[in-house]
Amino acid sequence: MSIWARMLRRMFAASELPAGFAGVLEPSERIVATAGLAGGGHLVLTQLGLWVPEGVVARRVGWHLVSKAVWDRDALLITESVAVGTAGDAVLLGDLPPRRFVLTEPGRVPEVVRARVTTSIRSSQYYELPGGGAWFVQRKIPGQDGVTLQVRADPDTSAQALYQVAREVAARLVKLAASR
Repeated sequence: MSIWARMLRRMFAASELPAGFAGVLEPSERIVATAGLAGGGHLVLTQLGLWVPEGVVARRVGWHLVSKAVWDRDALLITESVAVGTAGDAVLLGDLPPRRFVLTEPGRVPEVVRARVTTSIRSSQYYELPGGGAWFVQRKIPGQDGVTLQVRADPDTSAQALYQVAREVAARLVKLAASR
């Protein structure tokens, strides 16, 4: 492929869904970047999240639920988090096992993933708690106004202490937002 063909392909690659993509985008969802996967399938990045293959379908992981993303030159290692409960207005998260996606032509995918995950975070702070600790992270959810407080606890952290502190922090943030 000539340099001109590669340059044109890069310029317009993010405007179309790859052939065989098995997801259904929202009407206002726009494609930011795509990459083919070794073994078939694609990663499709939109302003709302990262579409990952799940067997014969694709599933979107919102940027606010990507707890960790690591690029190692040919593969993207993604750790997705899921809501496991609430404590007041705080959402308690747990991490799923990391998934490794080997990209055939990464293009802009690694830099877009990094930028989207990083810009979804408004603030983060680690609190020491009995038995461990927890990250308290305020994140912007794509397509929604405001921020959400997410709390990801270390293993063996006291559930009682976690719930109490998470409720208190969430209440303080609500008061702070109301006073602005």
